[in-house]
Amino acid sequence: MDDFKNLLRKLSEAFGPPGFEDEVRDIVVEEMKPYVDELFVDRWGNVFGVKRGRTDYRVMVAAHMDEIGLMVDYVDKNGFLRVKPMGGWNEVTLVGQRVVVRTKDGRKIKGVVGSRPPHVTPPGKEREAPEMKDLFVDIGVSSAEEAEKLGVGVGSVAVLDREFAELAGGAVTGKAFDDRAGLAAMLYALRLIDESPVTIYAVATVQEEIGLRGAAVAAERVNPHAAIALDTTIAADMPGVSEREYVARLGAGPAVKVMDGGRGGLFVAHPKLRDFLVDIARREGIPYQLEVLYGGTTDAMAIAFRREGIPAVTISIPARYVHSPVEVLKLEDAVGASKLLASALRNMTPQFVESLLERKLK
Repeated sequence: MDDFKNLLRKLSEAFGPPGFEDEVRDIVVEEMKPYVDELFVDRWGNVFGVKRGRTDYRVMVAAHMDEIGLMVDYVDKNGFLRVKPMGGWNEVTLVGQRVVVRTKDGRKIKGVVGSRPPHVTPPGKEREAPEMKDLFVDIGVSSAEEAEKLGVGVGSVAVLDREFAELAGGAVTGKAFDDRAGLAAMLYALRLIDESPVTIYAVATVQEEIGLRGAAVAAERVNPHAAIALDTTIAADMPGVSEREYVARLGAGPAVKVMDGGRGGLFVAHPKLRDFLVDIARREGIPYQLEVLYGGTTDAMAIAFRREGIPAVTISIPARYVHSPVEVLKLEDAVGASKLLASALRNMTPQFVESLLERKLK
């Protein structure tokens, strides 16, 4: 458990908004290298670790490296940075937060997210949540020229400034557990697999938070026979939420995705792959839960509809307060996701893979 915790800590604290995953990628390469037979990075920055199996059947495992972030689109004359969201922010979670801004030469400087003080807000609007257009990042300078000298300007990016911490009951908190927890689970699973019937393509993807971009590119390249994504899911088991709306619970094990999506369209996990994961969990005594999430999806959706269609499913790690500075999860759930993934890959026989593929009818 300590090994997993330390891996998650390292990944969580790394800097990596969409398109700027370099720091996370370096960690992934270092962690993957001892456990794969081939390692490469594609043109967009996806990391591929290939672990040869006893057959040439290809199973793609995907977890994304990026976290939600902010991009500077304007610096005003007083040096305040105006920003656009990179991913799905709830502005309430941003007000009063510290951020790390990356300069043009790759250095990191601190900043804070500011908003209009309630003392000078029109009466009746003091408690209204600000919109993104009303927020700004204060890096302490007094002019646009000072910001420019620091290497901060249009196109600079920022992420939350928050350290990993341990809570009671085996829980941990930090930023970017979406999806550094899934990434840690994928990397940890590679350590648990000596050999498998299938050839595994473990892919750390880019730009998931802004449209599942990296997974789509990677799936075209690998053209797998089946795919498993790893990501977080909503654990809304908290005061003020009905049990029906929990989606998942902390401490009840990894979740096997049944359906997710939202206004952009729903995605139903491949039924045979879903049932296969459930059977493995039961056989191995791994606690699990089933997940239906309306509002959010994973790399599995992008992978599933490449080429002729790829059977895909997601193993989810329940997390509270997703897309906030204080995401919370239970280490046992995340380690359980690793064990479920590793066992599924060890037991994915050629016969089972064949059953997923198209059949000619007489």
